[in-house]
This record gives sequence, C-alpha cells and structure tokens, in this order.
Amino acid sequence: MKQSILCLTLGCLLVCSLIPSPVLPAGAGTAAAPNHPPKTALTLRLMLDWFPNVDHLPVYVAQETGYFTEQGIQVEIISPSETADALKLAAIGNVDLAVSYQPQTIIAADQGLALKVIAPLVRHPLTTLLFLADAGIGHPRDLSGKKIGYTVPGLMDVLLHAFASINKIRDYTPVNVGFTILPALVSGRVDAVMGPFKTYETVGMAQHGYTAGFFELEKWGIPDYEELIFVCSPAVLDKKQDAVKGFVLALEKAFEHVAAYPDKSLALYLGAVPQADEKMETEAFALTRPYFARTLGHDPDKWQAFADFALAHGLIKTRVDAAGLIHSWQSPR
Repeated sequence: MKQSILCLTLGCLLVCSLIPSPVLPAGAGTAAAPNHPPKTALTLRLMLDWFPNVDHLPVYVAQETGYFTEQGIQVEIISPSETADALKLAAIGNVDLAVSYQPQTIIAADQGLALKVIAPLVRHPLTTLLFLADAGIGHPRDLSGKKIGYTVPGLMDVLLHAFASINKIRDYTPVNVGFTILPALVSGRVDAVMGPFKTYETVGMAQHGYTAGFFELEKWGIPDYEELIFVCSPAVLDKKQDAVKGFVLALEKAFEHVAAYPDKSLALYLGAVPQADEKMETEAFALTRPYFARTLGHDPDKWQAFADFALAHGLIKTRVDAAGLIHSWQSPR
C-alpha cells in the first residue's frame, strides 16, 4: 500500500510539510493581532533555521503577547531559502538575528565568521540519525556502505563524519537532502538522514504511515550541546544593542509564558502560523516543550567541551574560545 501511494505521498510532503514557507512577517494570519508597535519602534529581522514550526514557538509567543512591543521593537520573522542560510546572513549583517545551532556556530567561528550568541532556545540535542524502522538498522555500523543524507550543509555533514568515525560507519556516501527528509527516505534515495529532530520529523513520519527509527547523537558519542540558539553579528549587537537586548528580555518572558501556560502558548503559535498542521504541531509541541530554555544565559564549560570535541574529531581546525562567542547581558560590552 505504501509503495502504491509513494508518488502522492512525496508530492504532498514536498508541498505541504517539508518545504520552507515563503517569507512571513511575525503574526501573519493572526485573527486578533496585539497592539501595534509605536511608530518609533525599531525593527529586527530574524531568520529562522527552518520553516516555521513549534521549535520556534517562544518567538511567536513573544510576538503575539506583545512582549516585543513592550520592548519598543518589531520583529520580522523570515524563513530561509536554504538550510544553511540563517547563520551566514546574520554573520554578514543581511539579517539582524538568526536561529542557529551551537555546533554550527562553533564551526563558523573556526572559519572566521564573527558571531555573538545572545540567547538560548532549545537547551539539549534534538538531532538524530534517522531511518525507517523496518530498514533492518540496529546499530550505526549497519549503515556502512550506505547512502546517508544530511539536512544542513556545513553542519550535519560534519556531525555525520564525527558520528561515523566514533561508531565505525565505513564507506558511506553523504547526500545533501535539505528539507526533503521523508521523500529522500521513502524513495530510497538515502538509507538514513543526519539532522531530523526526534521531536518533530518522527511525528510527521507517523502521520504519513511510517515508523521512524533513530540514533540520538548524545547517546552515541556526541557531547551535550544547545540545539537551537539565537545569534547576531558583533556589528549588529554594537549598533542595535538596546533593540537586541529588548528581544532577549521579551524572549525571557515568553519562556516563562510557555512554561506556565503551554496550551495558551500553543494556541498563540497556531494562530500566528495558520499554515501549520495543527495535529502534527500539537504532538510535536508535547515532545519539544521539555527542551525549551526557561532562563537566559549559557554554560561556558558546556560550550567549551563541545568545541574541544569538535577540534579532536576534525569538525574544526583550530581551537575556538567558546566563552568569547557568548554575549553576557550581566556585564558591559
């Protein structure tokens, strides 16, 4: 049955769930928008790491509750055209802020990109090496000689390299699948994909009749890290520090709101992102919510441990001072 509806499934997925949405301002489609920002409000352009989904829910909560407005800012939320766009565009100042990943930020710093980490979003890894549960894969080494996809060039391919080295995956072929995770798997283009979240893509697969199997990175040799973070360039932080600080303070209130009122928070998100699949996003939110940050700040030791791991396993070429990447809002610049 699955084989016979493969083409329809792929078409639906490509159009409806795994292709990024067009650029959308925050709150587009909301039935009852909060108070409009004052005419003097500063606009910050935030690029997401992926198409809008519940991983970004606290951002939409801050928008829909008016927390950004209270800080005198307006936030324009933008979806990327490619999975690696956000961090690069933030580094060169084409957008003010970006949602990124701790490993990607450390790799970018090694490559000479100037970035500052301003706030957390998701505190622990969600990334998996994902495959179809009936594919006969019981150990990472079973993927030796197979085709393994990855979602974010410059991040997931290098994480895959480290994971493969640690877990003795030999002679695999890496394939960039971008946003098209499930189509790549069910069509047989790849045997597994590095990058899908255990809290999101697994839910989407189940909705389409497929059971996911996966290896959680932190259980197979990759150290703990912050999955999602907010970054900006030092130039933006210097020029717009008050606005960026306002963004961070609004996020802090949003974290508290999500923790205290999860159902209301989900409703705000669904109102702001009308194209979202309510059933899928609701199930994914229940899985994602425990991982959201509840407070600001970062653990420099945790960051440095991952940076040292990255150096030891060839993700980066030179030692990165992780503490130097983190902007502290408790101290002067």
